[in-house]
Amino acid sequence: MPQQPAAEPPLYLPPQLTPEHWQRARRAMLAKMLAEFAYEELVTPVAGADGGHLLTLPGAVTYRFTARRGAYGSWQVDPASLHCSHDPDLDPLRFVQFARHELGLGGDTTGHLVRELTATLLADAHQLATAPTAAELADLGHTELEGRQGGHPWIVPNKGRLGFSAADAARWAPEARTPRPLPWIAVHKRLATYRGVPGLESPEQLYRTELDDPAGLRAALGDAADDYLLLPVHPWQWDETVVPLFAPWIAAGEIVPLPSDGDLRLPQQSIRSFFNVSRPERCTVKLPLAILNTLVWRGLPTERTLVAPAVTGWIHGLRDGDAFLRDECRVILLGEIASVTVDHPVYRELPEAPYQYKELLGAIWREPLGPFLDPGERARTLAALLQCGRDGRALTAELIARSGLGPREWVGRLFGAMLPPLLHFLYRYGTVFSPHGENAIVVFDADDVPVRLAVKDFVDDVNLSDQDLPELRGIPAEVAGVLLRDRPDFLCQFLHSGLFIGVYRYLAPLLDQQLGLPEAEFWALLREEILRYQARFPELRERFELFDLFRPAIDRLCLNRNRLLLDGYRDRPERPHAAVHGQVPNALHPGVLAAMPEQRSRIVSAAP
Repeated sequence: MPQQPAAEPPLYLPPQLTPEHWQRARRAMLAKMLAEFAYEELVTPVAGADGGHLLTLPGAVTYRFTARRGAYGSWQVDPASLHCSHDPDLDPLRFVQFARHELGLGGDTTGHLVRELTATLLADAHQLATAPTAAELADLGHTELEGRQGGHPWIVPNKGRLGFSAADAARWAPEARTPRPLPWIAVHKRLATYRGVPGLESPEQLYRTELDDPAGLRAALGDAADDYLLLPVHPWQWDETVVPLFAPWIAAGEIVPLPSDGDLRLPQQSIRSFFNVSRPERCTVKLPLAILNTLVWRGLPTERTLVAPAVTGWIHGLRDGDAFLRDECRVILLGEIASVTVDHPVYRELPEAPYQYKELLGAIWREPLGPFLDPGERARTLAALLQCGRDGRALTAELIARSGLGPREWVGRLFGAMLPPLLHFLYRYGTVFSPHGENAIVVFDADDVPVRLAVKDFVDDVNLSDQDLPELRGIPAEVAGVLLRDRPDFLCQFLHSGLFIGVYRYLAPLLDQQLGLPEAEFWALLREEILRYQARFPELRERFELFDLFRPAIDRLCLNRNRLLLDGYRDRPERPHAAVHGQVPNALHPGVLAAMPEQRSRIVSAAP
């Protein structure tokens, strides 16, 4: 008798796809879309009375809403106020349909954008369906809190993850909150290169700390084990990218699949970085993923992966040799202490090929945060401070209540923990991190008062001044060869756009709405913290003028404009950079600050 075919597995159906969750996600996204597109001057709403605004699109389609203008020319749109003449469901996908010609979108960009927005909505609906209260958020540890965050606050399609299926996202996205093991592979040293910081100069030193049984993992390699380097690989990347593109070298036995090391790992917001939840003292691993998310393909650039430990050594050297950073700020710099780089032999010789094909395989080991925390200290990413619970209460409001401090004093402590080390690296060393919501981690004491800062992601997000500063003359050649150099005003953008605009412009109205701290006072506190630092180091006066954070206006960097109009979804040989469109008033300039209204926002929290 013929063999009966195996039963097909049931179709995967995301459990969050209910009308209630979908509608709430759509309304919130539409409000964000209108706010961010207006900020980047992609659309121009017309102001009416009582905070009302009107946006008219082709075909007599109108959107009415109330909004408040904030610092740096930002918008906060009230989701509850939204009304559309042609779409009672308030669907952001329909907005794209209505506005595509007004926005100047090409057909290919429009098609991919709808897919990316829909994937983001699916993830947002899941977060709404599983949201805890603010008090429950405050009780979560650093690793658990990663899966409860809402993604990039500025970019509208912030969870597009093009390349993932729905089942892939349910398995590997951070909001899945499911620890999983990672398999390892062995790659012949003809293809792979190892680098480590002092103390980890050889791969064996790394494997002894990161693996329970390195010899057992290598057993399948036999007598040739010493000719191979070991590294974890993302199962999705193995299936979708490594096997199809490295097939010749797999066939030749130069890439060999190995078992898992047995440790369970939890994806961070970046998707490609994983906490080790089985052994928290072990490193976070950062792996390439050939998915497109928040503007770029999430691979690991070969050149930067190779030099990551050298960059860590240099950055740590600056910190360790500076008493202010080391002893007063006690800043934690989570170093990328080891890496294995695997070059594709064909794409390596094709510089004109899309950059995604130069970032296919490798691994970076980053120091875990836990061992650097004092007893009683807790850590949360800066991005977490923007989250609200299902009760509508902000996590930050909950933390302030637990601290026993008033909002003004607590925010002052936040700035006092974060700004001094960042300013010192800028002014003293002409060096900036990208302190956005995921790279900057706030460390709290036992009373949930901010006390110091941790920073991660050096090789991708550290930039240097292009000026001839004495402090940069001794930089190692391999580090100088990979870190980008920028003019002074653009170096300041890493603080303005990465931190002040990228995070604080959302935190300020949230505190205004929920705790009554006027937005003007928020920015005045930030300015005071910078002036306090400058008074502490008067010998750096020339640097304060060179890296002027108080200019009346700064360039408007645009992340959504980049996707919609500049780069779209096309392949290119180099990674894209944020678009620049006009300027915005600098909230730290005394004239701009003086003109900022003191009244409390009338917009209620948009949180569920």
